[in-house]
Amino acid sequence: MIYTNLFEKKHISKLCYGTLSLSNLQNSDTDENKIKLLNYAYEKGINFFDTAELYDNYNILKKFIKDKDRDTLIIASKSYAYDKKTADYSINKALKELDTDYLDVFMLHEQDNGNNFIGHYEAVERFMKYKQDGIIKHFGISTHRVEAVKDSIKFNEIELVFPLLNMMGIGIQDGTISDMLEAVKIAKLNNKFILAMKIYGGGHLITNTKKAFDFVNNISEVDSIAVGMSTIEEIDANICYLENNELNDNLKNKLKNQKRTLVIEEWCVGCGKCAIKCKQNALQIVNGKCKVDMSKCVLCSYCAGECADFYIKIV
Repeated sequence: MIYTNLFEKKHISKLCYGTLSLSNLQNSDTDENKIKLLNYAYEKGINFFDTAELYDNYNILKKFIKDKDRDTLIIASKSYAYDKKTADYSINKALKELDTDYLDVFMLHEQDNGNNFIGHYEAVERFMKYKQDGIIKHFGISTHRVEAVKDSIKFNEIELVFPLLNMMGIGIQDGTISDMLEAVKIAKLNNKFILAMKIYGGGHLITNTKKAFDFVNNISEVDSIAVGMSTIEEIDANICYLENNELNDNLKNKLKNQKRTLVIEEWCVGCGKCAIKCKQNALQIVNGKCKVDMSKCVLCSYCAGECADFYIKIV
């Protein structure tokens, strides 16, 4: 496993386990099997785990970390807190449900730009008090927007930036992959820790995973890479990619034969762009939400490319 250094104080694995893939939003497996995956990843050298209040999976992580040396783990979470009350709620919920005394990283979820950040500044001030008290070790933002990455340099409070990065620029809401790379470069020059997300484009770069992984892994400004993994084979494959090792034939076959499905998040806004794009007529808008007929879906993923908010994923 390749390790990086988090603000020169605590080593973390360059590969971060994105646990949205273990939430009920995307995964209906048992808690026991999900915890087995986390333990397997940990045994393989992954010690950085990203979650969020939205994922509603703190209970799984609580069981995972209970028998670990807490100081060997990096736990990151995030929420949409916007004032003191919601900040207190988010932190207290995370501490209680994870059964931990502190959070290594806490972020404001899906920030659009600096004005958005300022609009949530009452929450930020509260998070800074938690940081002063040692309850939050580091603070940051997650975003799908170039503008938010650029604006992060205006705020000393932001230590970590969690931007969307993939070789096709899929899901970037206000520019191209070139625009995002330039913004990331600026953020890094201003000493921001860069944690990359959505490197497989919400699931629809899975036919070219090695190239997609290498693209992000070769960006010098990227400190760590968050990947959602729902099988042992996916964990093994991403570690192989990270360490530049070849996948053996057995692993390749298992990955090829893994069942995939289309997931539409419950917060879909029903814009209809995905349904228009679908040439199989597998998608339709019902009661303001997108619905999929899996008997028609061919998992081409073209619909996912139409959803700027990543509400559609192949998993």
